[in-house]
Amino acid sequence: MNNTVLVIAAHPDDEVLGCGGAIAKHVQDGDSVYVAFLSDGVASRQESETVEATRKRAEYANEAARILGVKQTFQLPFPDNKMDSVPLLDIIQELQPIFDDVNPNIIYTHFYKDLNVDHRVTYQATMTIARALPNSKISKILCFEVLSSTEWSNEHERFSPTAYVSIEDTFQTKLEALKAYDEEMREFPHPRSYRTVEALAEYRGAMSGLLKAEAFEVARLIL
Repeated sequence: MNNTVLVIAAHPDDEVLGCGGAIAKHVQDGDSVYVAFLSDGVASRQESETVEATRKRAEYANEAARILGVKQTFQLPFPDNKMDSVPLLDIIQELQPIFDDVNPNIIYTHFYKDLNVDHRVTYQATMTIARALPNSKISKILCFEVLSSTEWSNEHERFSPTAYVSIEDTFQTKLEALKAYDEEMREFPHPRSYRTVEALAEYRGAMSGLLKAEAFEVARLIL
C-alpha cells in the first residue's frame, strides 16, 4: 500500500532543505506527497518589497513542488518570524482542515529546538494536531534539519539524528528544486550554500554507510 505524506514546514524552501531528497524518493515509490507552509518566509523583510517578494516566493514554491513531484501545496497566512505572537490554537485551527483532508500516515516537520522561532512553533502545532489518538493512522513522524537554523540551536539541545534516508538517487532532484529558491541561497562558506547542502548530504551519508543521505530525528515510529 502506498503512503500519504504530509510535510509541514514553516517557510517555502524549508521543505527542500530539510527533506527534498526524501520527498522525491517517496514520489519515485508511488507515494502521494503534500506540503503545507505556515508562513510565506518573506513578510518580515522590508515593507516596500513584501507584496512582490511574497508573490515570487509562492512561485518558487510551486516550481519546487513541480520538480519534486508534490501533489499539492497549501499556504497558511501566519506572520513570518512572528509565529510565537499567534495563539497556538489559531495555528492548529488553520492547519486542521489540511490535515483532515490529506489524512497522512507519514509526517515530516521541523526539529523542535531550531533557532528559528517559526520552526519551533511549527513543530509544536504539528505534534498537537498529530497527537497519538486511538485509531490514528500516523505511523511515522520525522523531524528534519534546516541549514542556518538547526545547527545554530543551543549546543546542549543539538539535532541528534536517529533515522536516515538514502538520497543518492534523488539528490540531483533536490538540488534542482532548491535552485527554484536561488535568491535565498548564499555563497560558501555560508551554511545555506549549494556546496554546504551537498557536504551535509555526504556527511549524513557517511554517518549511515550511504553515499548521500538526509537525517532525521524520530518523533514517532509505530511498527
